[in-house]
Amino acid sequence: MPKVGMEPVRRKALVDAALRVIGDHGSLAVTMSDIARQAGVSPALAHHYFGSKEHLLIETIRSLLRQLRSDTVAALKAAQTPRARLSAIIRVNFHADQFAPDTIAAWLAFYAEAQRSEETRRFLVIYARRLRSNLLADLKALLPTDAAERIAEGAAAMIDGLYIRQSLKSAPIGIEASIALTEDYLNALLATTSSSPEGVKAETAAPSSGPAGHLLPQGRRDDHIEPSRDQ
Repeated sequence: MPKVGMEPVRRKALVDAALRVIGDHGSLAVTMSDIARQAGVSPALAHHYFGSKEHLLIETIRSLLRQLRSDTVAALKAAQTPRARLSAIIRVNFHADQFAPDTIAAWLAFYAEAQRSEETRRFLVIYARRLRSNLLADLKALLPTDAAERIAEGAAAMIDGLYIRQSLKSAPIGIEASIALTEDYLNALLATTSSSPEGVKAETAAPSSGPAGHLLPQGRRDDHIEPSRDQ
């Protein structure tokens, strides 16, 4: 019988083990026994905590999203201007934890699974919307809305594309190089837009003086943590 107070520890150990096993296999074609063995517990205990492999895998992707969101909130709080917050968003998405081989393999495996699993697809849509809305809120402080939306889409696509390129182990692009490429893209478009008739808004024209955090689709910041089904 599980020891009292051990459930959070065991659950985290199993999620971490699932991430490593998925990374080793390069797919979600793993068993509960594989994950339990990696975590150093019995398959029966793994089933006790999660009920099924599918539930454990969903909790694993939730864990990845929670960590990314937590890192983003902290980075945004430390940045003082819209442009600095854009750089913080870029750097968080290329953080060493996100670029760990197991994490990259897990993200790619979940993208493949999203073609078959509606729940997995929903979690990845949450990630995509959060990234876009984070970028868009600060770009709107610098640019007209139509330009901000276009650049947010491009920057998000570039972040995702460079992340996928990292999985090509024969020709990987490092963290700093990925950050520099994305910053170059952003700087070039900001400079181009600043020379257009509309110009660039003042740097101090932030969309909100509230706390930094998860950005809603409308561009409003909100530190409220969504219910666990959406994390």
